[in-house]
Amino acid sequence: MASNRIGRINEEIQKELASKIRNLKDPRVQNTMISITRVETTPDLRYAKVCVSFLQEDKAADALKGLKSASGYLRRELGSALNLRYTPELQWELDDSITYGARMLDLINSLGVKHDDEPDQE
Repeated sequence: MASNRIGRINEEIQKELASKIRNLKDPRVQNTMISITRVETTPDLRYAKVCVSFLQEDKAADALKGLKSASGYLRRELGSALNLRYTPELQWELDDSITYGARMLDLINSLGVKHDDEPDQE
């Protein structure tokens, strides 16, 4: 039962952070496409690990620094949006699963493998 509650809280944190990140004034964060891939909250709701992925890999380090510097503001906004006893401290982590998937797709496409949904080109 508790894990279901934590799962719902993780989803709400992810949804709220995604909407709040758009309103940040930091140019490091504004000038890049950010996707929150998942949120993992500890059972005592003190810490939340937020995994983020960036579309532009060259701006990822600066954008991550911008998110870390805005953690206090985002935590305060999160506390006002969610009705929790404790607002978790946000810990940002880079998630490269999207770039890894794109790289694998490029490798597969470079092999010339025909997909099932593609028509024959004869």
